[in-house]
Amino acid sequence: MPKATVEAPSNIAFIKYWGAKDLDEAIPAGPSLSMTLQRCASRTTAVFHEGEDGPDEVLVAHNTDDLAPAGDAFRRPIVRHLRRLCKWAGRHGRFQIATRNSFPSSAGLASSASGFAALTLAVLRAFGVAPDRATQSVLARQSGSGSAARSVMGGYVAWPEGDRHAARQVAPHDHWDLRDVIALVETAPKKVASRDGHRRANTSPFFEKRLSLLPERMKRAAAAIEAREFEALGEVIETDGVELHLITMSSVPPIFYWMPATLAVLEAVRELRAEGVPAYSTMDAGANVHVICEPHHEEQVARRLSRVDGVLEVIRDRVGPGPRTDVEPLL
Repeated sequence: MPKATVEAPSNIAFIKYWGAKDLDEAIPAGPSLSMTLQRCASRTTAVFHEGEDGPDEVLVAHNTDDLAPAGDAFRRPIVRHLRRLCKWAGRHGRFQIATRNSFPSSAGLASSASGFAALTLAVLRAFGVAPDRATQSVLARQSGSGSAARSVMGGYVAWPEGDRHAARQVAPHDHWDLRDVIALVETAPKKVASRDGHRRANTSPFFEKRLSLLPERMKRAAAAIEAREFEALGEVIETDGVELHLITMSSVPPIFYWMPATLAVLEAVRELRAEGVPAYSTMDAGANVHVICEPHHEEQVARRLSRVDGVLEVIRDRVGPGPRTDVEPLL
């Protein structure tokens, strides 16, 4: 029976995906750009029982090394995506799936991006097929997690591109060594899932204005990455991170992802800059704060964030090369 294991990383969006033209197909309302991470990752093993009928088995490790049957809410989108991938490949059979994250799930750290990227790539390998990266990104996107389209590639990634709404690499990971120091202030699943937030996005009176600003913002971010101009990139990162939450807070009904410790971390980042340490903050749809910096400031940023009241843990991550297959299987 074919078996494959893939570890796919999360990513941090410098320019956010928020709001969709088609949520089921994860076709975004506007463009986004992200940095693929390295440490925060999902590992997935797929075993394909070709020609066999029966239910798919989905096992998950939640904050432990022990695999257990996934609950219905976790299992359903995975099984739906497995059927979609079987249809795309013209294959019939059932699966055993095992998955584990190296970081908290559903806490605004793009665990669905890494999870569905890992699932998609593991299934393709179990099928014995190797489509190009653009096709891999399209298939990952069709899971319903748009950010998964970016996690199949390493380095700096823009999305979407072309009629298929694929992702493309803006620059490889070795073009610019940036670090992501993550201040965890909340590890429990967020109360409003990103999918619900996407549905509400266009109820904000500021949503269309933000969309009008994104093309120029994408150009500025891509140019800053190409030229390795950190302060120019940092200004874009902070503007867009705050703007995402402006949309969530002004949606109907409003969504408040930030916690008191989120604000404390944002203040600490501003203090660092006032002291001459270039560091810029951004938040996905959650309370946790990503602080982007260059390598020679990582230690100083991590120390400062660890002293902020309400910070539970500091994760030190960096730009990474993308998914890996040289990992131990879970099954």
